[in-house]
Amino acid sequence: MTRSLKKGPYVDERLLKKIEGKKSGTTGVIKTWKRASQISPEMVGFTFGVHNGKEHIPVLISEEMVGHRLGEFSPTKKFFRHGGKMQKELEQKKKEGEIAAAQSAKATVETKK
Repeated sequence: MTRSLKKGPYVDERLLKKIEGKKSGTTGVIKTWKRASQISPEMVGFTFGVHNGKEHIPVLISEEMVGHRLGEFSPTKKFFRHGGKMQKELEQKKKEGEIAAAQSAKATVETKK
């Protein structure tokens, strides 16, 4: 999401009031529904509970996140997997490969003793 440079970054004033005068490590999770709010340098070190539509996802703000939106770190959709016959075959091959690797590792350990 872009925003005009003359308007400046959108940072919710209520979020800034909540962190004003507090230390970054001592406060708990600060709940917010403001997913469109940009992360400012003052927020670094705080943990925000960003709402994804169902629950609050805790997000610890770091230096690299400055300039991004809070909503980017709280996904709203959960991906399970694609189904079908082909997917089941791939999963079966993966399981067989893991079993074979475990057996070979077990055999090498026993031969070393």
